[in-house]
Amino acid sequence: MKLFSNLKVIDVSTVLAGPSVATFFAELGAEVLKIENKKNPDVTRSWKLPAEDINSTISAYFSSINYHKKYLSLDFKDSDDYQTFLKLIQTADVLISNFKFGDEEKLMLTDSILRSINPKLIIGKINGFGEESDRVAYDLILQAETGFMSMNGTSESGPVKMPVALIDVLAAHHLKEGLLLALMQLEKKKEVKTVSVSLYDAAVSSLVNQASNFLMNKHIPKRIGSLHPNIAPYGEIFTTKNKELITFAIGSNVHFSKLCSFLKLNHLINDSKFSTNQNRVINRIELEKWMQFKIQEFTSDEILETMLSENVPVGKIKDLEEVFMSSRVQNSILTEEIEGVNTKRLSTLAFKWK
Repeated sequence: MKLFSNLKVIDVSTVLAGPSVATFFAELGAEVLKIENKKNPDVTRSWKLPAEDINSTISAYFSSINYHKKYLSLDFKDSDDYQTFLKLIQTADVLISNFKFGDEEKLMLTDSILRSINPKLIIGKINGFGEESDRVAYDLILQAETGFMSMNGTSESGPVKMPVALIDVLAAHHLKEGLLLALMQLEKKKEVKTVSVSLYDAAVSSLVNQASNFLMNKHIPKRIGSLHPNIAPYGEIFTTKNKELITFAIGSNVHFSKLCSFLKLNHLINDSKFSTNQNRVINRIELEKWMQFKIQEFTSDEILETMLSENVPVGKIKDLEEVFMSSRVQNSILTEEIEGVNTKRLSTLAFKWK
């Protein structure tokens, strides 16, 4: 897919959000140059699992969001390197950065300086808590400060962060959208744009239904694990006859009736405690007990086969080994040798282009 084969992108960002946006454009055919500081290269090169080679310049983490890029090391404080960078800017279409507050001025890389060299340069920026904040931001801190951790986990576990840097991922998607819109504007001969996305704004804008639950009802979510505050059964974990774990997302009375019929719990369908979704939420503990009593009589395959044939939302809880056994997922794996290391990552493109 070479939609951007004539696009030149310079990526001076580090960690996850910015580099993943540059990889998105690389996958779509753009020429991407990743520029790292000579003395302090992208920190994710050193973010390694205990089993990874301590002497390697590449980590699995770094590989996950850097693909099909050329690499160059510069020190913007060195006059020769600075001039080299400005020459590269002359022919670039997009610049992606996540400079710390004040560094653009210190390094003489402000929008006005860069656009004096290339008036058509589109600039994409990632920051933590807004353009005027010098606060150091990592995904964990954003999950903590924007309400996500307060909702995640159980009453016993306390607050829990999500196992991927989801706030970075969300911010990256927002930056992609903004840059694509900026490219459309430029195509129409309109004003060139700078697109700035903060991790904080990306996180808060993603609170969606939980935000409205609070804004409309002053509802502050409790930590209820995988359970949904508005739907039941939804997120309860059940153990099957063959000791595998499954879960359901029963969002309608139709789905609930089909599930109860399969489990031979027909008496629950018209029971006032379970006949509406709202009442199922209120009485979800009792409902869970009824369901677990019956689910243990079936294997996961039996449940999945029957429920999927009835279009009832059900899923087996899989670990990553099981996930990557799927041919569909295998087809999304991208391989590349970087600095002598065979690397793998998943494609950033989840859409299909027809």
